[in-house]
Amino acid sequence: MASDQLGTQFWPDVDGSRTLVVPVGSIEQHGPHLPLDTDTRIADAVARSIPGVLVGPAIAYGASGEHEGFPGTVSIGTAALEAVLVEYGRSACRWAERVVFVNGHGGNGPAVRSAVLLLRYEGRDVVWFPCAVPGADAHAGRTETSLLLHLSPESVDMTKAEVGNPTDIASLLPALRDGGLAPVTANGVLGDPTGADSEEGRVLFEHLCTRARDALQRWSPSEHGVIA
Repeated sequence: MASDQLGTQFWPDVDGSRTLVVPVGSIEQHGPHLPLDTDTRIADAVARSIPGVLVGPAIAYGASGEHEGFPGTVSIGTAALEAVLVEYGRSACRWAERVVFVNGHGGNGPAVRSAVLLLRYEGRDVVWFPCAVPGADAHAGRTETSLLLHLSPESVDMTKAEVGNPTDIASLLPALRDGGLAPVTANGVLGDPTGADSEEGRVLFEHLCTRARDALQRWSPSEHGVIA
């Protein structure tokens, strides 16, 4: 059974026994070559790949304060995002047996985790799935660019792709927490997108989708409410 889009349903046809999957993304800079909604596109595509579920319209704004040194970024912050997800879960769980937030932006993690833990404490069967790629570069580099070349090639401008700061994310975290991305990367990129490839993106995306499908089938959330 294919996934169905919640926004196109008529209320008498909504089957509350089907899991509701909700993409959570961001509107933030992704270097000079990727669109601002990159994270939302990836989360939405992963959600739509899961068979037999209802897919809600994406929550497109996230906690992206570290990117606010670049025009176009719109962040609602961790507290506001957490509140949105909590109220979303409370409302959706009035008719849906299960809810999954598919998170496409790492900076949303604290808000998603806290919201899910509260909803689970309140007795609601809500979990989250992170769109994390093992070994990925940090931001707007080869990994995300390859994924977008597969998912939305018309939205990628490889003529503008530039190498950014190649330092590993663990070493950059103190500076990122203090001043955001702008002081450590002039073009907003952490990594090297110039070698990105659509076939590599296809393989990465298929692995993400397989993980998501398997995680939903197992439904074995961790202590933090994560299924992976």
